[in-house]
Amino acid sequence: MTLFVNRLTHLDVSLWCPEHGLMGASWRVDAELDGELGEDGMLFDFGEVKPWIKSRLDRGADHTLLVPTEAPGVSVRDCPEGLCVRTETPYPLEVRGPRQAFTLLPWHSVTPDRLADRLATELMRQPPERVGEIRLTLLEEAIEGASYTYSHGLRRHAGNCQRIAHGHRSRLHVWQDGERRPDLEAEWAQHLAHRYLVDEADIVEGREASFLGRLSSRYHADQGRFMLTLPRERCVVLPTPTTVEHIAAWLAGEIARDTGRPTRVQAFEGIDKGALAEARP
Repeated sequence: MTLFVNRLTHLDVSLWCPEHGLMGASWRVDAELDGELGEDGMLFDFGEVKPWIKSRLDRGADHTLLVPTEAPGVSVRDCPEGLCVRTETPYPLEVRGPRQAFTLLPWHSVTPDRLADRLATELMRQPPERVGEIRLTLLEEAIEGASYTYSHGLRRHAGNCQRIAHGHRSRLHVWQDGERRPDLEAEWAQHLAHRYLVDEADIVEGREASFLGRLSSRYHADQGRFMLTLPRERCVVLPTPTTVEHIAAWLAGEIARDTGRPTRVQAFEGIDKGALAEARP
């Protein structure tokens, strides 16, 4: 007998891509569980299966940086913060943070299918009673129109969003004069694609990094110390923390100023959540 649960939860992560570099990603998680029926006629109570799987994913890969350790130019070593990840191609990057902020994968690249298989294997190390196999599927949201991926970290966040390199794949909706503006959505999604959004208050101006055209951010949060350095052109600097509320407000203000028209923005943070903001020129 197979029990299935669609849209069980979402994973929001960043990953290192050998082609594009640092990328945000958001996946819907579907699950199937095989096993034998009990005397109650059930394999597993739906009220228990969802929190059981979700809690383990939340404590694992969710809101981490997925690092394919066999990718070209990637190196991982211990450091005072916990782990240090460095890359060389397609551009140089260094991330430091507590170990739980990283998911190390002995692969050349990260794919949703391979990650789903690994997560299912981890769940089966302590399976529920009567469950003989678990299968997970990670699916990108079907988005018509503009979308973009970004990475960030929220120093003041009490949960896992404080990790300096986690991210999202998100929709972007823009209205002016009561009409959707697909052209502006596409323009700004392209501007933010595969970028790191950084709070200017977290920037550390080092002479060497500045000379090399790099930007460094550093902060101390509840989970530990975090640091990230990458090329300045891969960053978008906001004058505020990079919460989705501030992202929506910043986008509305920038678009209104550029176009000279009142603007309403719906900025998503991954799947089915986000913030709305309005601004006038």
